[in-house]
Amino acid sequence: MSIEAWIAIAVTVGTLATLLLVSLPPYLVMMGSLTILSVTGVLTGTEAFAGFGNTGLMTVAVMFVVAGGITSTGGVHWLVQNVLGSPTNIRSAIFRVYAPVAALSGFLNNTPVVATMIPAITSWCRRIDAAPSRLMIPLSYSAILGGTLTMIGTSTNLVVNGQYQQLTGEEGFSIFSITAVGLPVAVIGVAALLLVMPRVLPDRKDQQKFGSMREFTLEVAVSFDGPLVGKTVGEAGLRELERLYLVEGERDGSVVTAVPSEERLRGGDRLVFAGDTQAISDLLRINGIVPSVHEDEPSLSKDRAERRLVEAALSPQSDVLGSTIRDARFRDRYGAVVLAVARGGERVSGNLGNIRLKPGDVLLLEARPAFVSRQRYNKDFLLINDLETETPRHDRAWLSWGILLVLVGLAACGTLSMLNAALLGAAGMILTGCCSVGQAQKSVDVPVILTIAASFAMGAALEQTGAAGFVAAGILEFSQGDVLLTILLVYLVVSVLTEVITNNAAAVLVIPIVLSMTNSMGVAAEPFVIAVMMAASASFATPLGYQTNMMVFGPGGYRFSDFVRVGLPMNVFIGAVTVVVIALVYDISLGL
Repeated sequence: MSIEAWIAIAVTVGTLATLLLVSLPPYLVMMGSLTILSVTGVLTGTEAFAGFGNTGLMTVAVMFVVAGGITSTGGVHWLVQNVLGSPTNIRSAIFRVYAPVAALSGFLNNTPVVATMIPAITSWCRRIDAAPSRLMIPLSYSAILGGTLTMIGTSTNLVVNGQYQQLTGEEGFSIFSITAVGLPVAVIGVAALLLVMPRVLPDRKDQQKFGSMREFTLEVAVSFDGPLVGKTVGEAGLRELERLYLVEGERDGSVVTAVPSEERLRGGDRLVFAGDTQAISDLLRINGIVPSVHEDEPSLSKDRAERRLVEAALSPQSDVLGSTIRDARFRDRYGAVVLAVARGGERVSGNLGNIRLKPGDVLLLEARPAFVSRQRYNKDFLLINDLETETPRHDRAWLSWGILLVLVGLAACGTLSMLNAALLGAAGMILTGCCSVGQAQKSVDVPVILTIAASFAMGAALEQTGAAGFVAAGILEFSQGDVLLTILLVYLVVSVLTEVITNNAAAVLVIPIVLSMTNSMGVAAEPFVIAVMMAASASFATPLGYQTNMMVFGPGGYRFSDFVRVGLPMNVFIGAVTVVVIALVYDISLGL
């Protein structure tokens, strides 16, 4: 091999070792590897940064905007309330994630499915008091297994099919050609998820739970024309909120200190809750719940789209000290409305409007974005913390889901490419007001985009220098003409390459070698090509191997070692199951 090939291998090994042993953000490590490959001349500048122009990467970035539109309209909350439900244990929770995600991933590109579900799972975890680290890996694995159900379930299948058509001149595979293998593997895979994952997944709930120990008192109202009118407190889900307690209710001047679950809500009912900041943010996203303001302190405006939550601590020099919240008239003075108050890390009892303000009180305000910059250095406040939580546009929730379904339909029917359909969907989210331009910008996870883009450089280096081809060809020689052993080795090679480069690059690299081998052996290529598709998709052992793994890496609070510990046994198990299923489907002797 050339010196460039050895450098490519050394960079690959060094990158994996760094990610495994050092607590650095993956995007920094990957960008560092890209820099080495470019500076040493293994790749030209154009080759090193080619990944940033990859259509698959651009599709991922644009789908973040689409998912952001669904989140901004409260569509995610609807999904959590009506689809995921209330599981009784972690296995039930994993299955509730697996069933819809695998089904959707069979007919949609699994990347937008995961992008849409990440905020849903995050919100759901807070509601059911579960750590995201217990469900984010199952989310990615569910999408991976679901993607193997049809030819359109993942971009890898489409890439392999296109390359197969180009190299052989044949028609290629139909949409369900992979289903005979993918369906049994997906069914057995969910059994593994349910039996093994609860035992081995990390539980980092405490790290998240104690990130916001401050307890607020929050007063809200039931919207007069909202969907909660006529429902009982229990039916509205107001008794199932985690880290948030319904303290009392007020109707027509009468206070009820222990609101029964059977009490039916009316428009204008005032409800007082106690809980931490994040739980309050979730409460304010419920359709039908609005901030409670007094008649002499009107709401900021009917259009609440640009309003957000802000924490502000009162200084000893504040002009409002000694005043009640009602008398302080925050709207006139600061352009903000007080939603909640915390004192000494604990909630303050009593009616919110009658609480007298003291130095150090932390107020949860709903304000316009300009409040933060305007009041950051005001003597009235010691600290301003913009929570960046904007009020959902519930009236556009169905519109956002409709936009997603339309873009998926256009892509599935072949009317538009996945990228163009995603671009159209993102434009639709912004133009229809499902999300603002600012929300669209914030929805794009830049570290994930950088990591995926930089990983293409490593794959290009291994492929262009001949290092990957040399390793793959050497391993495949061990088959010595045995069909089943050759399929096993093909799966092994693709699986290993997928973990260190990208799944598409691994598949594209091996397909020419596989076709050459099947021609010389005089056997059908289909079972071998199916093995390549399955191996390239079934990447569980590292976050680098598959983009959905990388997408859940941050939201799940994972370390690189978590994927190795959980995913390596999964790789081996799914690989063995896949080879056996292929042997049975294509009537290949197991040699037993």
